[in-house]
Amino acid sequence: MAQVVLGEREGIDSALRRFKRKVSQAGIFPDLRKHRHFETPIEKRKRKAIAKRKQRRRRTPQG
Repeated sequence: MAQVVLGEREGIDSALRRFKRKVSQAGIFPDLRKHRHFETPIEKRKRKAIAKRKQRRRRTPQG
């Protein structure tokens, strides 16, 4: 869990900035998006197949 302790004479803006940085470094947002809705096994396979296709397309040399 990301936690930020407010220092003496520290503004809320800088503390919020530090908190956001810690949350993004911990990888909480991608995990949250992934678990937001239940995904059936079929949907999961479909999503992974699409990602594989996209990755294959990016790897091919262009001309």
